[in-house]
Order: sequence, then structure tokens, then C-alpha cells
Amino acid sequence: MGELLTIGTFARAARLSPKALRLYDELGLLRPAAVDGESGYRYYDPGQLEQARLIAWLRRLGMPLARIRQVCDLPAPDAAEAVAAYWRQVTAETAARGRLAAFLVDHLSGTGRGGAVEDTTTTLGIRYAARSEPGQVRTSNEDVAYAGEGLLAVADGMRGPGGDRAAAAAVDALKRLRTVSPSPEDLLGALADAVGDAERAIRDVAASTPSGQAVTTLTALVWSGARLGLVHIGDTRAYLLRDGGLFQLTHDHTYVQSLIDQGRLTPEEAVSHPRRSLLVRALTGTGASPADLSAHDAASGDRYLLCSDGLPGVVPARVLRETLTGPGGPRQAVDELIDLAYAAGAPDNLACVVADVVAEEESTAAEESPR
Repeated sequence: MGELLTIGTFARAARLSPKALRLYDELGLLRPAAVDGESGYRYYDPGQLEQARLIAWLRRLGMPLARIRQVCDLPAPDAAEAVAAYWRQVTAETAARGRLAAFLVDHLSGTGRGGAVEDTTTTLGIRYAARSEPGQVRTSNEDVAYAGEGLLAVADGMRGPGGDRAAAAAVDALKRLRTVSPSPEDLLGALADAVGDAERAIRDVAASTPSGQAVTTLTALVWSGARLGLVHIGDTRAYLLRDGGLFQLTHDHTYVQSLIDQGRLTPEEAVSHPRRSLLVRALTGTGASPADLSAHDAASGDRYLLCSDGLPGVVPARVLRETLTGPGGPRQAVDELIDLAYAAGAPDNLACVVADVVAEEESTAAEESPR
């Protein structure tokens, strides 16, 4: 051990305050190398500077002290991954809060459809179709596709006992919103409550499985007038076709997507990555992973596609757009997309929902009965 530094000298070298060092000592994050038995004065070894600076950096990052303690106990490579995981969580939560803030600004300023000034001249309706298939390789189908008045949803349950029931339970929890008919102002709150109901239902499913686990993704759109709420968790997706452009409304909660976000992997490389299906967020019945919630304005002429990862996994975005811009209605579009997936081998289950937004006088509600 080299010459010890007083707490003041060590604080200046670490760019911390003595008060912060005393707090870190009390919490067990950074113990002094020695404490004077009579005065209680703390002394630090110069070799502790690196850990002190790491703690300071993590605090500036906004990491809670309890989590900092965990990071500091890890080897450097594992600590790096822990910091990356924390930042992915912060980014996802910030994005979700940002979408909610945008909705509230829109609503409170009176510029959105849920605000004080509301366009009531046009009432919108939807035409829809849904279909789910096992694919050419799987012997079971854990995917659920649902389309009904005011609700579109897809869910992809994890393979094994309980996966199909977890997916069905998640969608069933949202079906209850059809009887509640939330107002545009209450849409996100109602969606959040429905996700809570889904988690509780999945917890019951998990309790009945040998492993005690049940996992599913969920992506759904709920209509309230010309306003729609989107709930998303996992790697099922929602797309919007508007004015000939195809836009992905959801962000995959997968390990490979996190690598793409960090610039460590290209989208092209992700397609063949061996861990491309590894989820970092899903509904598990524990409530541990938050779902993304957002509000959007619908417009006559919009077309929405909701699908499980089995479709974009084998059908490129360019082909998705070309198919969706075709002249057929939702049922034809769904059938063509499923056919394209089968032509590409369909190694995974498939869930597909297509819906067209139309003026209500043009709407026939369910163009075809959902499957």
C-alpha cells in the first residue's frame, strides 16, 4: 500500500466531494483504506482512484446506487455489459415517456384529436382481416392473430407448455377494452391497465406449467375515434402504410436489435445472427418488463400491418411494402403475405393482421371474419 491520501486530497483527485465519499463509505461502495481510531478521519489509497472515478461516472449517468454496487463487484467485461444493459433500459423508458409527453402536449394544446379542438366532420372506421399459420417447420402454433371492431392484435408465445395460452391470454386481456370504449384522453391509461391484466393472466398460465414460466410478445392497436393507442413488447411488429411509404411503428425488444442500436451489428447481419430471436423484453407474468405505449392519429387511407417475427424474418421490407400497396383488400393482402412467407420456407409460426382505415360510411366493419 502506498502513501495514503487524506479524504480532502483524495476527493480533489477523484473530482468528488468529501460528502460524497462519506456517503459511499456508509453504503459500502467505497470503503477508506484506513480510519483514524481517535479522530475518525478517513484515508484512501491512490489505487482506489479508479473505482472512485467509476462510481462518479455511473452517478452522472443516473444509475441508482444499489445498481452501482452491483456493477462495481463485476469483472470489467461483465461490468461493461451491465452498463450497456442499464442504458438500453433508460433509452427505452425515455422513448416511451417521450411519446407520452408528445401525446399530452398534443392533447393539452388542443391541436390533437383528443384536445379541446376536435375534428368531428369525419368519423373513421376500419376494414380488417387476420390469419395465423404454423409455417412449414413447426408442429405447433403459439402465434395469435386477432382483428375485431376497435382492436387489432398479434402475440407470439414462447415455444413449450403454456406459450400458446400466454399469447391468447394477452390478447384476451385487450379484448375487454371493446366493452369499456376508452375516450382518447383515457386511451393510454386503459391500455396500461389492460397490460396489467395480461400480466396477471399470464402469471396464472405460468403457474400451471412444469417450468413455472410462460412468455409471450404482444403488439396491438386500439381505436378510439380517430385516435389509436399502440401497445408493444417483444419482437412482434406494427407497420403503417401511408402515402406509399411503409413505416415500422415498433422497436424490436431483442438482443440483436440492441446490438444494432449500439452500432455493433448491421440490420443485414442481424438477419442471420444465431441469437436473433433472443428477447430482452416480453410479458412473463412478473411485470418486470414495461411495454411501450404510444398514441397516434389515424387518417383515411392508412393501412396497418401487425405481424409476428415469422413474417419479416423471411419477407423483406421492400416486398412487404409492394404487397401492401396492391389493389386488394385486407383479406387478399393477408393471404398474399402468408403465401410469400411459405414460398420463402416459413420456418416459424406466422401471425398477420391487415387493416384499412376508411371513412365510416365506407366501412363494412369486418370485411372478412378474423381467424
